[in-house]
Amino acid sequence: MKPKKCRSAMWGRTLLTLCVTILGASLAYAGPAKVSKDLSGVNASGQVDVIVQYKQTPTAYHHQKVFNRGGTLKRELGQFRGGAYTMPASALADLAADPEVAYISPDRPVHSTSNAPNLILDYHAETINAPAARGQNLSGSGIGVAIIDSGIAWVPDLNFRNIVYSQDFTGSTSGGASDQYGHGTHVAGILAGNGKKSGGSGHSYTFLGVANNANLINLRVLDQNGAGSDSEVIAAIQTAIQLKDTYNIRVINLSLGRPVWESYTVDPLCQAVEQAWKAGIVVVVAAGNYGRDNNAGTSGYGTITAPGNDPYAITVGAMNTMGTADRTDDVPASYSSKGPSLFDQVIKPDLVAPGNLITSLYTPAETLNQEYPGYEIPYSLYVSNGPGSPSAYYYAMSGTSMAAPMVSGAAAILLDQNPNLTPDQVKARLMKTAFKNLVQFSVVTDSTAGQTFNEQADIFTVGAGYLDIQAALSSNDLAPSTVGSALSPIAKIDNRGDVVLLVNGSSVLGGNSVLWGSSVLWGSSVLWGSNVAGQSVLWGSGALTGDSVLWGSSAVQSDSVLWGSSVLWGSSVLWGSSTSTPKLALQSDKPKR
Repeated sequence: MKPKKCRSAMWGRTLLTLCVTILGASLAYAGPAKVSKDLSGVNASGQVDVIVQYKQTPTAYHHQKVFNRGGTLKRELGQFRGGAYTMPASALADLAADPEVAYISPDRPVHSTSNAPNLILDYHAETINAPAARGQNLSGSGIGVAIIDSGIAWVPDLNFRNIVYSQDFTGSTSGGASDQYGHGTHVAGILAGNGKKSGGSGHSYTFLGVANNANLINLRVLDQNGAGSDSEVIAAIQTAIQLKDTYNIRVINLSLGRPVWESYTVDPLCQAVEQAWKAGIVVVVAAGNYGRDNNAGTSGYGTITAPGNDPYAITVGAMNTMGTADRTDDVPASYSSKGPSLFDQVIKPDLVAPGNLITSLYTPAETLNQEYPGYEIPYSLYVSNGPGSPSAYYYAMSGTSMAAPMVSGAAAILLDQNPNLTPDQVKARLMKTAFKNLVQFSVVTDSTAGQTFNEQADIFTVGAGYLDIQAALSSNDLAPSTVGSALSPIAKIDNRGDVVLLVNGSSVLGGNSVLWGSSVLWGSSVLWGSNVAGQSVLWGSGALTGDSVLWGSSAVQSDSVLWGSSVLWGSSVLWGSSTSTPKLALQSDKPKR
């Protein structure tokens, strides 16, 4: 087969290698087996932690199937139609053969990393027009937001009025649901901090949460080292669903994720997210921090993490405010993961929000501050004539973890304004009103690492655009209220290999929608350009013929090949060898520029 080459979509070169050389269709993803691919390399003589999904809510009879094969039950996940177990790896294939077992995947672990930044004010509230909500007396009052993270610490800017429920899923013997790591408190402050320690006389700037009157449901799934597992996150999501009516939980924030190892249709994290969405809860997920990963030769494209790859969720990428309140100079953060998703080619992220050098809450005793001192904001940044010594209350972190709670806060504000909005209507309104007049091309330099990155504000980097709370509140758009009406669209390419298309059935966000449709959103850019056969053209021009495939070959009809011959799991260069266990990482990272 003769290789195909896509037109350059960036800087006059082929940096954006979205239609690169195709080596054949034999490695196309043809649908999931009953055992996740990343379990194929485990030691057959050892034990393995797994999540088993059944075709119905499991009973003692189903658990006995695992017990009979030498396994033990770690955690009931009944609402999810599953359970978390430890069992012999040698028994996996036998268990998978049971007709009542739907899918088996690893119970994947969690971790996080950080580093010291060069600190400035980030002005994130101004760039997303958050003050407009306060001007309308909208602050998320009465709306419950579940923060599934490392817990929330007792700090002056968050009090018992904000935190209405707490539960620990880590099994910690000390601390309960209080944050000992530092990540969850920072996320909570961005969403609902009350500004107590930076407000009033003598302060030059107040760090106020986006929805500062929202009620927080604190569901701790990460221990003092930022470690946890898929099953703990799933259990927390189930609890949020169960408590929905008690605390009016309308939003879940997931500032965490891990590499995509299978289709979202079988991934246990994605399936749990969909359950929450279908229960009437908006689920906001961080996109991931792998935008600099070029191991697969994709310049960071295709690095969206799970469960951000699920088309129901609102997936959020990160922007750099450049230290100004003027959003017109903002650029995509170079580390922010880019779409489309692996296996399913879902167009992600859905939108972006500030994520670089974001100031929020912390306690000096937390693990992150102990391991990475230097994040503390100096008093001089927010106290008039204040000293340059480190603040005991405010801390800077970067990553899509910081961008996600801004969108969660925006969702809470929309629901404060109109409690009758469904999750799909909230998603559609946020995306349709997103600010789109972004800097199309930019060069970002990480002074710490000494690296320079070329960035493009394309659909796989910024989605529908930049969060704009004022515009969202001014919208009267009532997209269909039905579940799934705002599914994120799918990316495909025509069989000539020169047109990338948006396709997603009846979704108000895909196909010939008002979101992309025939309008040109980036000046003369061909992104969101002319319309072909009722579907938005992202690159180039041409007519649709036959069945589209993604970066594949015209010989493949319904299946897809993503970037050449790599299947991007198992021994893939993108996610490592099949013998390594994939990590579920907090989506905060070094404060890179």
